[in-house]
Amino acid sequence: MKRSLVLAIMLASGIVLSAAAQTSPAPAAPAGPAKIAVIAFQVAVGQTNEGQRNFADLQKKYAPREEQLKSLNDEVETLTKQLQAQGDKLSDAERASRAKAIDDKKKKLDRDAEDARNDFQQEMQDMYNGLASKVYDVLETYAQQQGYTLILDVAQQQTPVLYATESTNITKAIIDAYNVKSGVPAPPAPPAGTAPKAAPQSGRPPATH
Repeated sequence: MKRSLVLAIMLASGIVLSAAAQTSPAPAAPAGPAKIAVIAFQVAVGQTNEGQRNFADLQKKYAPREEQLKSLNDEVETLTKQLQAQGDKLSDAERASRAKAIDDKKKKLDRDAEDARNDFQQEMQDMYNGLASKVYDVLETYAQQQGYTLILDVAQQQTPVLYATESTNITKAIIDAYNVKSGVPAPPAPPAGTAPKAAPQSGRPPATH
């Protein structure tokens, strides 16, 4: 439990999030040659000003639980070291009593960590899904305005895209367009020497809208 609870949860879960698929007739393709673009949709959602703000808020919300888990873990480690150091000086009954107390605290630590992990994952899922749907609306409008007939998501693990020139990547354009529409200001810069934590970058946009 020495590392960040948020980081531990992200590593444990992989942050595999998905927006609810929505189905509706796709717009008719305009006549003429195909115009194709690529986007890292998960990255776009996570790097919007709103996404960064919401993720930071979620981290702050779970900070007290992280501190509680760290405190309980420190207590378990301290009691374990004490028992190891004093074990041969204790009676069998006292040694057994202390061992049981440590075991009970370890079980509580595991339960509390699992509860925190599940709660965090659920809130992360809800947060991502809601934002992904709104970012997709911007993506759809942008694609129609720019005349794109196909946009491929290169952030998916099973993406069919093997190569694409940078000029076809509209990730930043969609981030900028969404930031303008949402009106959410950019998050404040972190203090010097502090590496910002990345916002979640997983999930799948609605297939059609």
